[in-house]
Amino acid sequence: MRKIIYSVICLFIIVGMISFLFIKPNKKNKDLTKVKVAEVAHSIFYAPQYAAISNGYFKDEGIDITLILTPGADKVTASVLSGDADIGFSGSEACIYVYNSKEKDYLKTFAQLTQKDGSFIVSRKKIKNFTLNDLKGKKIIGGRKLGMPEMTLEWILKENNIDPEKDVEIDTSIQFAAMGGAFIGGDGDFVSLFEPTALEVEKEGYGYVVASLGELGGVVPYTSYSARSSYIENNKDLIKRFTKAIQRGLDFVKESSDLEVAKSIIEFFPDTKLEDLEKIVKRYRSIDAWAENTTFTKESFNHLQDIMINAKAITKKVDYKKIIVNVN
Repeated sequence: MRKIIYSVICLFIIVGMISFLFIKPNKKNKDLTKVKVAEVAHSIFYAPQYAAISNGYFKDEGIDITLILTPGADKVTASVLSGDADIGFSGSEACIYVYNSKEKDYLKTFAQLTQKDGSFIVSRKKIKNFTLNDLKGKKIIGGRKLGMPEMTLEWILKENNIDPEKDVEIDTSIQFAAMGGAFIGGDGDFVSLFEPTALEVEKEGYGYVVASLGELGGVVPYTSYSARSSYIENNKDLIKRFTKAIQRGLDFVKESSDLEVAKSIIEFFPDTKLEDLEKIVKRYRSIDAWAENTTFTKESFNHLQDIMINAKAITKKVDYKKIIVNVN
């Protein structure tokens, strides 16, 4: 009888220990700090971010990320300013617009993810040995006026002695999400598209990728993370941990093969084949789209503002220290 009682007690102890092991992680998950991030678009261009999430880098830093798709940098900004999102993920130009509007609790940028424009010029016709002169006299679906893709396009054209107002027709009336559909429907001779849309248009036989705006436009703090000044001030440790997770995502993408990166982000793109994801990762890697680290440089920030001044979005540059917070 004693042996039976002893066996039962041992069984209860073992079951209790197993239960404790399973309960403990759940408690840890409950302790994660929830952070809402408004992202400007859902694109493979942002592979390091998705890799950081799927690989558990944010959870390692005690952060539970919720992504909210908020098309357009203007809408991302509005979401952060209204408190619907804690952090915005969009072009750094958005912070400059808010600062110039005299918003008291304006947005500051604290980490970059991409360092070049992520869109590609897609031609309706196959063009051998494409040059920018092939755009003359043609209609280009360029994206939202004063958005980074459209401003980068204007800057590239002017740098190559092409007047964006006289030599080409840039259509800025079509919303970002509808640009691919409009082109497939027969509108425009060229269109500026992000991935995976550019590859999808190619595969369906509606167009051909002929150039990369990122490769032509140079290094800029293209897509970055920003938050209200007060949020950054009141959550310094959280911002550091968030930035650390993003840096790990950048490191992973840099050190991994195209296939490994594709596998790590496929859960975010269930409608895209793994082999297509791999091709797109390779395409972005070939133009050096992703930043080496999250820290901004004055040179890239000033280049961004040169592009904005060229597009007449701003008349003078904003002090680097007013907008950029380097937390590393």
